[in-house]
Amino acid sequence: MYRRILGGLATAVAMAATVLVATGSPANAAGTGTGYLHTSGNKIVDSTGATVRLTGINWFGMETDNKTFHGLWASNPWRSQLDLMANLGYNTIRVPFSDDALKPGAQATSVNTASNPDLIGLSPLQILDKVVDYAGQKGMRIILDRHRPTSAGQTALWYTSTVPESTWLADWKSLAQHYAGNTTVIGADLHNEPHADGTNPNATGSCWGCGDQARDWRLAAERAGNAILSVQPNWLIFVEGVSCPSGGLSNVWDNDTSNDEDCGWWGGNLTKAGQFPVRLNVANRLVYSPHEYATSVYHQPWFDDPTYPANMPAIWDKYFGYIYKQNIAPIMVGEFGTTLASNTDKIWLQELMKYLGTGVNGMSFTYWSWNPNSGDTGGILKDDWATVDQAKQSIISPYLIPPVGGNPQSPSASPSVSPSVSPSASPSASPSASPSASPSASPSASPSGNGGKSCTATYKVVNQYSGGFQGEVTVKAGGSAISGWTVKWAFPNGQSISQLWNGTLSASGSNVTVTNMSYNGALGAGASTAFGFNASWSGTNGVPSQVTCTAS
Repeated sequence: MYRRILGGLATAVAMAATVLVATGSPANAAGTGTGYLHTSGNKIVDSTGATVRLTGINWFGMETDNKTFHGLWASNPWRSQLDLMANLGYNTIRVPFSDDALKPGAQATSVNTASNPDLIGLSPLQILDKVVDYAGQKGMRIILDRHRPTSAGQTALWYTSTVPESTWLADWKSLAQHYAGNTTVIGADLHNEPHADGTNPNATGSCWGCGDQARDWRLAAERAGNAILSVQPNWLIFVEGVSCPSGGLSNVWDNDTSNDEDCGWWGGNLTKAGQFPVRLNVANRLVYSPHEYATSVYHQPWFDDPTYPANMPAIWDKYFGYIYKQNIAPIMVGEFGTTLASNTDKIWLQELMKYLGTGVNGMSFTYWSWNPNSGDTGGILKDDWATVDQAKQSIISPYLIPPVGGNPQSPSASPSVSPSVSPSASPSASPSASPSASPSASPSASPSGNGGKSCTATYKVVNQYSGGFQGEVTVKAGGSAISGWTVKWAFPNGQSISQLWNGTLSASGSNVTVTNMSYNGALGAGASTAFGFNASWSGTNGVPSQVTCTAS
């Protein structure tokens, strides 16, 4: 449903577009599982088959004119905000974006350079890369949400006259390749809140199962999902519902009730998914992702039912819950939120959380939102971007499964200066080759010491395809903390690195040297980080016989 987003401008920084480089270390085991995720019946499971429940939060802004996360203007640094998210128990971040943020030359604005000096000069995608990297270190997962075609506003269809479907598909494939091999980024929410437009029988909005290629969201979701899976077969594909299955609003003035229908929230109506399921070329990748809201967004008629809230489980069953209960596919409620200004809304949130279930076998969700500046829901944070709204958090907290991994830090103290917020209303090139299955990891660890400090480096190939591959090296500190590291190896078969992230590369022929970046050199005893690279190969792609790590 439409939500007002209150924008804020603090210190604006001109951002320069540079080469796009994927970042991030894979999410750790436990809270969000190990490796890539897939589905099994109505469950999301990890690479070992263990059930995973995503209990996350939406952090928006990349879909707006700022083209990056809101709250970067605040005095609370971005890493401290992520620390707080993880410590509260949110194990997943749903990141809305618009295609505008992915354009060459896109600039992120309203970044506080005093609290976030490491973001100076970065493009929107580079800032996202840093968030992905740090979230992965904390064991969190990332879902990318194509929220809008442009930052101007939400659209009923997944394309516009200026952003055709071809752009939508190309941008998704580009993102899928950008994060290939990075298991922190687990999937794509294809388009936010497709909904009805026009009145029946002259509907012009998104329908479900109507068969019109220009309007049938189910068919469009298949095209986009299969395009993504052609370059990244490991991603989950999150598909939202529509609002009215016909794509049109009931015309109550025509005195013809035959074409009137029961409509739900934008993106929330999956009543036709059982009859017309989304069909993907890769099995066990589909997750349905409805939206659900309270009276602070819109006063639906069911809130006035004299049996409320006892009437709500049947409504949720009808719109999306049957998919889960019939073991058709997993459900992840991608958005739900409220200001909690009324007791009706408090009851709604309590009952919805009960309906979604407890423990690892409950339905997944990402709450809307982390941001306090969502006009008709507010957020988990208050306006200082540091203080938690305990009334909301206390209701959600029992259902959260915290992330496990990385080196969590204590949240920073609340900043003494709150940001100045100026409210403004705001409605709410692709590769041709498909990578083959990833080869099994081939570790090669070699410790080295320096004044009692030591580290190990483990090399593995995480993805391989014709002429190219993606590698990853995990650096782990020994029994003492280290302040920096240097990793060296020699390629045995003439392989050549074309791109490397989370490290500084120096190569001479087959000899490779990688040193730490400023942000990942300091490691506590037993702590680890990782860097990755894209490289070419021909004939044979052998693993280096020795990989050394020198600590400082």
